[in-house]
Amino acid sequence: MYTQQYVTIRPIEKADLPRLWELIYKEEQPEWKKWDAPYYPHTSKTYEEFLPNGERWIGQEHIWAIEVEEKVCGIVSYYWEHEPSLWLEMGIVFHEAHSWGKGLGTIALKLWMNRLFTTMPLVRVGFTTWSGNVRMIRVGEKLGMQMEARIRKVRYYEGKYYDSIRMGMLREEWEQIKNL
Repeated sequence: MYTQQYVTIRPIEKADLPRLWELIYKEEQPEWKKWDAPYYPHTSKTYEEFLPNGERWIGQEHIWAIEVEEKVCGIVSYYWEHEPSLWLEMGIVFHEAHSWGKGLGTIALKLWMNRLFTTMPLVRVGFTTWSGNVRMIRVGEKLGMQMEARIRKVRYYEGKYYDSIRMGMLREEWEQIKNL
């Protein structure tokens, strides 16, 4: 568990599953999906349909719950882009609009990035987003990440093309700012 101010990230527990289902799969067209890769389809699921996958999240290292004032509000995660070279990409989703624009994502992603760098022999951490998600790009900038790639007009959403954005930070850059 990692905490800063009133934001905590921690492994997912069985008791979190009903809340995570409600946040992620209960609605057919949740508001959060408009920002989190909306060019990929989202399908709602019943709790029973969600449960087998949700149970696989319990206690896992690659997906943790975000709590704000002791209430689960989202998730942080990572996946291997290429594990043999330790190329890891991380992600974050706050699932309710009232959580957005308050700096909570910056705090949670900083905690997650710190956990990844302190528990794994990584040279770099990063994330991929799209140019329509200006809040996510701003989180990366506030964390001191560099824009490493802009792949132009490869994300098509609601009749318009957007760029794919890759942001990242090297361990030596993190070492310089980790205690700020």
